Amino acid sequence: MIDVKILRENPDKVRKAISLKKFDCDLDAILAFDEVRRGIVSRAEEAKAKQNLASKEMARLPKGSDEFKSKVAELKTVSAEVKALEAEAAEADKKWKQMLLTIPNIPDDSVPVGESDKDNVTVYTWGDISKIKNAKPHWEINGFDKMLDFARGVKVTGAGFPFYVGDMARLVRSLLSLFLSEAQANGYEEMGCPIMVNAASATATGQLPDKEGQMYHDAQDDFYMIPTAEVPLTNFFRDETFEESALPVKRCGYTPCFRREAGSWGKDVRGLNRLHQFDKVELVKWTHPDHSFEELESLRKDAEGILQKLNLPYRVLSICTKDIGFPHAKQYDLEVWAAGQQRWLEVSSCSCFTDFQARRAGIRFKPADGGKARFVHTLNGSGLAIPRVLAAILENNIRDDGKVEVPEVLRKWYGKETLGA
Repeated sequence: MIDVKILRENPDKVRKAISLKKFDCDLDAILAFDEVRRGIVSRAEEAKAKQNLASKEMARLPKGSDEFKSKVAELKTVSAEVKALEAEAAEADKKWKQMLLTIPNIPDDSVPVGESDKDNVTVYTWGDISKIKNAKPHWEINGFDKMLDFARGVKVTGAGFPFYVGDMARLVRSLLSLFLSEAQANGYEEMGCPIMVNAASATATGQLPDKEGQMYHDAQDDFYMIPTAEVPLTNFFRDETFEESALPVKRCGYTPCFRREAGSWGKDVRGLNRLHQFDKVELVKWTHPDHSFEELESLRKDAEGILQKLNLPYRVLSICTKDIGFPHAKQYDLEVWAAGQQRWLEVSSCSCFTDFQARRAGIRFKPADGGKARFVHTLNGSGLAIPRVLAAILENNIRDDGKVEVPEVLRKWYGKETLGA
């Protein structure tokens, strides 16, 4: 949620910022309703003041006198008016808050202006893709369909819910151990998270009302399966206040993630490229507003460090204004090179949301100088997501004998040098 003060004092700035993003928002209607709402609230406050004055005047009159009876009648009329106006104001306030939720976050000035993902800017690359040999798409690797069973996943659940079998399951577990170990080494405290959240939590982080169609929803209890651990982790501190000295706070969590991927059909969804359920470690920060973009660079480096230890060539993209997310102020995507497919695969998004999520979630900090509590800035990034990292490992590490070599950094958990027999 953006700062209402900015919306009222500089609507042209907000209007221009919204036009740079891909999300529709009727700002003129929102501003017009704000005037209507404030008028209703003002009338309710005036009526309440009139009620209070009548009550005080009545208290000074002799009980049973004509003046007292007249004031009682007046007070009843005013009270009914107050009740009606307060109900109208409450309804207007509810509608106003819902309208505010439709306004996307303002992109930072450092975000490249663009019209599509083709305008994203490569800011960093690592690794030499020319040295990779024997590459093939991961679904063509010998024994792949036995170690990663999509057919039985379809039987048990549906498309996009595979079984990881034997050594493939152990490799996934080894990757998760690496991801969590690196997060801990970088100062993130590990947390176990719920994998279902309520609507308030999904609203706080910006999944609602923007991404209803992308989440699995249990209508009976009104719970949502999480698309990322960002949602429960960020909401851990909802409606709470930090001491300034505690910032930044850094947490991480491993969870399965669930995404309907509505509208993705027709894209390349073969193999591990696009699943409805996958495992991911999420990194989350709550920071001082003065340091949030510095913390974003640090967060990005934390995610990059894992890719370097896995020896996976990657690139970092600064996401342009039309491709950036609804609650995002700035976003980097990390993409690994999958040599078998000859394409880049996104494995992490590292983002700063400024105070957008914190305003929705009511997360503040007390300044050390004793001033008024302020909203923190929130950040998160994948550190990392399993499926496409796994795809790149499989495709980039095929030996001359056809076996997949397990990256050295994983072997203390995996226990062998190659995948399978």
